[in-house]
Amino acid sequence: MLTNLTQNKKPSNPSWIRFMAPVTAQTTDSLFKSIDQVMLRGHDHIHLMISSPGGSVLHGLSAHNYLRGIGLPVTTYNFGSVDSIGVVIFCAGEERICVPHARFLIHGVSLQLQGNLKLDEKSIDEHLKSVKIDAHNIARVIADTAEKKLEEVEKSMLERTTLNPSQAKEYGLVTGIRRELYEGGQLHTIHEQGQILQSSQARSN
Repeated sequence: MLTNLTQNKKPSNPSWIRFMAPVTAQTTDSLFKSIDQVMLRGHDHIHLMISSPGGSVLHGLSAHNYLRGIGLPVTTYNFGSVDSIGVVIFCAGEERICVPHARFLIHGVSLQLQGNLKLDEKSIDEHLKSVKIDAHNIARVIADTAEKKLEEVEKSMLERTTLNPSQAKEYGLVTGIRRELYEGGQLHTIHEQGQILQSSQARSN
């Protein structure tokens, strides 16, 4: 005989997203579209597998905040290399898994200027303030996730810190190390130019 708890419990309906791409406007938009489809179809858990060299601070922070605010449990995975702003997206997971042969790179924010762009004193000051705000926001996300002091994370960023899986777990970025990733079910794959490929496989027992 089923108990009331068993009768009321909804079956798990997870969805998987593989993000192997730089963090750009196009790839982040594809990530948002995949998340939106997951929610519209009634999936109740997002598993986000990441291998990324990083990229746009704006879009990485937006992806982190969106994942944290959708009201679904999120598990993130590093299945290769998660660098720069990719670490911030990885931090969106309540559970954060890393495969045994992977790495993380934490570093500061740089200002990229194009061509022969000339900046006056006011413009330089505005750009510097923007870089400092971005760096602070990144450090705050990592510090909150790893339960570290902000100053310690800022130091890691300035020193361009590379972490292997065991170091990342000790640091507080990773909650578990294991080889297993995809367990079957709906899979969205996001490629370098933002293309989305959808597939589905039988879930393993």
